[in-house]
Amino acid sequence: MKTFLALVIGVAIGVAAFWVYNTNQGGTIVRDTASKIDQTAKQARTGIQEQLRTLNLTPDDIKEELARSGQVVRRKAEQAGQAIADATADARITAAIKAKLIAHKDLSAVDISVNTTAGVVTLSGAVNTREEISEAMLLVMETDGVREVISTLQLRVRPATK
Repeated sequence: MKTFLALVIGVAIGVAAFWVYNTNQGGTIVRDTASKIDQTAKQARTGIQEQLRTLNLTPDDIKEELARSGQVVRRKAEQAGQAIADATADARITAAIKAKLIAHKDLSAVDISVNTTAGVVTLSGAVNTREEISEAMLLVMETDGVREVISTLQLRVRPATK
């Protein structure tokens, strides 16, 4: 009985959604919503690109710094003088970063190791692209309590294709 009732409700919702979508007003709503989503995505993309440029986290910046020193380091100027000695704060920072990595579609929380000491976060592991290094560092820099980010993330070696 419950299954039949759930099936009837599901069919009714599907028919209603189909009707709204196929009416002129429903199509307008869908187009307006799609336009708003597109505008918001463009604004977000522009904001992220500006942050990457400001923090010198563009793929070219990452490539140059990796070639020069083998690691990428960025400091938050406004928090550089603060010391975070509390071990629970470091654990909270690490947990927050790991949660962000899990939620991020392009970064792997399994492949990226996070270590926090006195607000200094060290990322290690392997990623596929320099852009992923930039994304990981930006994700960390946007976490409360982080004073500095050191990335020793390495690019995975891809087998040569013939």
